[in-house]
Amino acid sequence: MLKSCYIHIPFCKNICNYCDFCKNYYDEKLVLSYLKSLQKEIKENYNKEVLSTLYVGGGTPSALSYNALDILFKITGLFNLNDNYEFTFECNYEDITDNLLQKLKDNGVNRISIGIQTFNDKFEKTLGRKINKKEMINKINLTKKYFKNVNLDLMYALPGQTLSDLKNDIKCFINAKVTHVSTYSLMIEEHTKLHVDGVLQINDDIQYKMYKMITKMLSCNGYKHYEISNFSLPGHESKHNLTYWNNLEYYGFGAGASGFIGKIRYDNTKSIFNYIKGITRVYEENVDLVKMIKDEVMLGLRKIEGINKNDFKNRYHLELNDVFSLDEMIKNKMLIETKTNVFIPEKYLFVSNEIILNVILNCNLN
Repeated sequence: MLKSCYIHIPFCKNICNYCDFCKNYYDEKLVLSYLKSLQKEIKENYNKEVLSTLYVGGGTPSALSYNALDILFKITGLFNLNDNYEFTFECNYEDITDNLLQKLKDNGVNRISIGIQTFNDKFEKTLGRKINKKEMINKINLTKKYFKNVNLDLMYALPGQTLSDLKNDIKCFINAKVTHVSTYSLMIEEHTKLHVDGVLQINDDIQYKMYKMITKMLSCNGYKHYEISNFSLPGHESKHNLTYWNNLEYYGFGAGASGFIGKIRYDNTKSIFNYIKGITRVYEENVDLVKMIKDEVMLGLRKIEGINKNDFKNRYHLELNDVFSLDEMIKNKMLIETKTNVFIPEKYLFVSNEIILNVILNCNLN
């Protein structure tokens, strides 16, 4: 049953050097035209389901003017949400004020995600973003006065970053006492300034040590490691992102958004100008049973608990061990099998992509 929706707001006041998401410099006239097209797309496609999660990401949704936010919240008001909904709104710390937080709260937002990345201003030029540790901490504390459920994004494997740098960053994240931390290894993607400037990834050995450090420090301070890159206080796992990892259907609205509805995975155009002209979907893929099952494994093995064999059987009327040849990986302890679950052991999570690919290649379905 479809219970989640993602909305993309592709506007930023500043373009970070590492960002390859669909985005554009903020322009109020363009924003208003975009929101008009967003409303049209939603009205034409949303079928009045009662949703459990709504996620507004970007780009930088908090960059919107208050007038544009009022229009956006009239649009989000079109959705029927259940009594226990999660409504996440992404913010840049520089945009956070009492007035903004009150407006978000008044319009049903109950979870804030702040793109901190790092508290260390030595990476300001590399990342192309303002880094002011004191202001960041003040804005996080201000946010916590309005919202109990707050996520911070932590980026690591930055060019020139040492283990000591990262350790200091992690301590700051722990001291912030928020409910959720999402971690990202910096990937230098094409079409970003870092790539154009010829900046290279740091080596895998250091990345592995960094990943182990993050996992150990957060876990030792009460954060549950529930997905490869995500940590939460108990009961504060991201309901919205679990929709993806549980291979469930969801709406994706806006330029650059993706969705999964009725066995169709789709991508919207990344061109804001084409989107405003009324062009939305540019790619659709029909997900047959074999693809669905492979997606189930690819996404499910990202979770620390892995795949529940009973849930798999109830959903596909097949035994997981019949569909995939897992014996060799279980024997080599690349996978752990219990009575109910199959999962990747913690020491191999850093190379999970290789393990997941191996599992999918050993699929016994045609």
